[in-house]
Formats: sequence, structure tokens, C-alpha cells
Amino acid sequence: MFRKSHRNAPCPMARGIERVGDPWTFLILREAFYGTTRFDEFQKVLGIAPNMLTRRLNSLVDDGLLTRRQYSAHPPRDEYLLTDLGRDFRPVLLALLAWGSRHFSQEGELVRLMDRRTGHPVEFALVDTATGTPITASDHYLAPGPAAGPGLRARLERAAQHQQSDSNTTAPTMGAC
Repeated sequence: MFRKSHRNAPCPMARGIERVGDPWTFLILREAFYGTTRFDEFQKVLGIAPNMLTRRLNSLVDDGLLTRRQYSAHPPRDEYLLTDLGRDFRPVLLALLAWGSRHFSQEGELVRLMDRRTGHPVEFALVDTATGTPITASDHYLAPGPAAGPGLRARLERAAQHQQSDSNTTAPTMGAC
């Protein structure tokens, strides 16, 4: 069965999901951020089948999130390192961590984001880098960018009107593309 590719979709969210939109890919990237680099390490910690891991690592390399570097010639062995593009994915993982911890971690906090300077826990939030204020649905909305077509412009206008009329919401603005 073939599925529709979103690689060249008119939506940047769909394009991103095309590259990282399965659970194994998220978990491989999580482990890469934890410092895992070698195939056998990924396989051991994730419990993923070798053929699945091979496909996901190859895909992450092809999409530029990881780079492959040989660390042994005999036998040939590679390690997988985050690229700049891969490191730019960190906020997505942190947002997912915060959301999962808040809603699905009944046993308590398993992983914490910490401030390196103070050693104190940090609460993850989306903020406006210009002002430092949290991004909320009540104060922010998505507007069409210069490349947006008429269909997206209409949908974003409807979304902005809907969010404006729902004054009780405080959830972060996610988007509609």
C-alpha cells in the first residue's frame, strides 16, 4: 500500500512531518540528543528491529538530520551524528517532552530540563524571542506569509477569527496549513 507523500506539500508542517513523522524517528532523534551514536546502541536502548533501524537511520541521513561517519574500517562500522538541521529539531522534542510529562506521566517527572548555570529545573514554554512573552492562543495568531496562496490565506483567517472568539483558551497557537 502506498501513502501520499507530503515532502513537497505547500505546508511547512506537513513537509516536516514527512521527514520525522513516525514514532521510531522521534525516538532515534531523542537518543541522538542523549548522545547515542552507534547502530548497536540505538538498537539496544530502543528495542527496534535492525531492518527498521536501518531504514530510519538511512532516512534521517538522506533528509539531512543525521550524518553518517565511519569509525571502523574492519569491520566497516558507522556512527550517526546530529547535523545542524538535526540539532534544530531539539525544541520540537522539548515541546513533546513537556506535553507528554504534563499529560501522560502519572508516575511523575521522568526527565527534566535544567539550567546549566544554576542547576535549577526549567519549565519549557514557547516564547516570543523579541519580548520574552509566552506564546498563547489568546494573544497570538498565525497569519499568512508572503508565499501563502488564497486557500491557506482563507483558512488562516478563519482560524484567527475562531481563536479570537474563544477567549477562554490559553493553549499555544499551533497552526493550520
